[in-house]
Amino acid sequence: MKGKREKVKKDNILKRIIIILILLAVTVFILIKAQNYLRESNENEINLIINNNNVTSRLKHDVKIMDGIIYLSMDDIENFFDKYIYIEEEINEVVTTYDKKIASIGFDVNKITINGAIKKTNASAIRENEEVYLPISEMTDVYNMEIAYIAEKGIVTIDSFNREKINAYTKSKVSVKWKKDIFSKTVDKIGKGDIVIAISQEDDGWTKVRTESGEIGYIKTNKLTNFTTIRENWTEDKQITGKVNMFWDYFSRYAQAPDRTGQTIEGINVVSPSFFYIDEEGQLQEHVGSSGIAYIEWAHSNGYKVWPMVSSTEMLSGEEGRKVVSSILNSYTRRQELIEDIVEKCVEYGLDGINMDFENMYQEDKDKYSRFIIELVPRMQEVGIVTSVDVTAPDGDPNWSLCFDRNVIGDVADYLVFMAYDQHGTSSTEPGTTAGYNWVETNLKKIIEYDVVDPEKIILAMPLYTRIWTISASGEITGRNVVNMIDINKNIPNDVEKQWNDDLKQYYVEFKSGSSTKMMWIEDGASIEAKVSLVTKYNLGGASCWEKDRETSNIWTIIKTELEKGTN
Repeated sequence: MKGKREKVKKDNILKRIIIILILLAVTVFILIKAQNYLRESNENEINLIINNNNVTSRLKHDVKIMDGIIYLSMDDIENFFDKYIYIEEEINEVVTTYDKKIASIGFDVNKITINGAIKKTNASAIRENEEVYLPISEMTDVYNMEIAYIAEKGIVTIDSFNREKINAYTKSKVSVKWKKDIFSKTVDKIGKGDIVIAISQEDDGWTKVRTESGEIGYIKTNKLTNFTTIRENWTEDKQITGKVNMFWDYFSRYAQAPDRTGQTIEGINVVSPSFFYIDEEGQLQEHVGSSGIAYIEWAHSNGYKVWPMVSSTEMLSGEEGRKVVSSILNSYTRRQELIEDIVEKCVEYGLDGINMDFENMYQEDKDKYSRFIIELVPRMQEVGIVTSVDVTAPDGDPNWSLCFDRNVIGDVADYLVFMAYDQHGTSSTEPGTTAGYNWVETNLKKIIEYDVVDPEKIILAMPLYTRIWTISASGEITGRNVVNMIDINKNIPNDVEKQWNDDLKQYYVEFKSGSSTKMMWIEDGASIEAKVSLVTKYNLGGASCWEKDRETSNIWTIIKTELEKGTN
């Protein structure tokens, strides 16, 4: 009897151990699977799905639905669609840019202006508790999207028309899981033949989907069939494949465009004639004429794109020039008028791009110039025009350097053109090189690293000229005369030896002329080759030269050969 009791006791202990092990196993299983079972929830608020991503947790303010209109806060539109959105006080409207659109919407009238055209809407912007909300469901044309509100689920979906969309059909009734696990919470149940958006097919046999009710989850891939691409990712081809190889072709408003009939320039794919300028009244003027039309035809017949300059300094200089430019930049209405004039000229002459050459501006107008470029680019993109913007070296001069926000310009424009010259120019208090290699590289790195500009959007502009400096016996600078590259050797006596400076990557000469001393830092094939090698070294977008007809004949071959190294 005693042995029997001991056996029962042992059996009970064993059973308890087994039960404990089972409970431990279940507990471990639950702990492991809990993260797949428990679903994040955004209860008591409208969920926002943008391009198949639930971004509700990233919203700064709630999505609002009023009278059937979907509102999104200006802060959230800034976060998800347009980081440059702002309220323009001059017109008391919110101004937003996106892709090929610039739009403005006010607070009192149900209308929106898109690329200059007015469209009626069912709502306006509103202010609520010091926050601004925009009727985003009325702005689908601006942001190139479709939007839907699934009331029973409290979900708003936004889908960009330029993003891929793939539909699939269910083979049978199926539960949509929150995680890729059969034990995960079911977020939706759908029937046989229902359509889902296939977001991504996973390697482990699951497909991430979005259901017609807006829920995002996972279905076993073998439960789906007939994957159909409704639309593909849309990308716009670049106008220039490979590196840009450009030159400026300058002629004043009193002259005609040069006749280049019969000429071809090796390696060139872009030309920038000085067709447009701002006058004393702040109006856009042109000097294209019949010679300019012939120039455009010559360029296009050779396969060159035409990106004419729009100059702020052709007629405007000094303080008066800065005032005129400032009056344009500080007025939304005047900016839009100038943009509209540029668009019309580009269309009229069948141009391929534009080169904005605004220089010598007030430092305090830096943000307004950025606004001008932000507003200009969508209108240019609308008509297929490339926008390139000239900037100087970030060397700290208020009106020539600190007037540019290179980060913003480099972000929104197609190209930022770094005018890497006049290291020592007309205002220099000591003689020196026009563009030493080390100075060019240092400032180029500042633009890339400090201003955070994508190197592939930077065009490095180089000088086809230098200066001959005249220093009196007393040490005073009495001359800073510009010498074109083609004329440099004419200004050097035969018995003067050129000295190579490896930091500057150029030759230097110094010689006596009467009681004065002449100094010159030479721009030639060797110096240009060194500078254009920076395009390859930093994977820049290309190179440009100021200006055509100052060069020696070997320059275009040197630039072409060096640029090809960066495209191989």
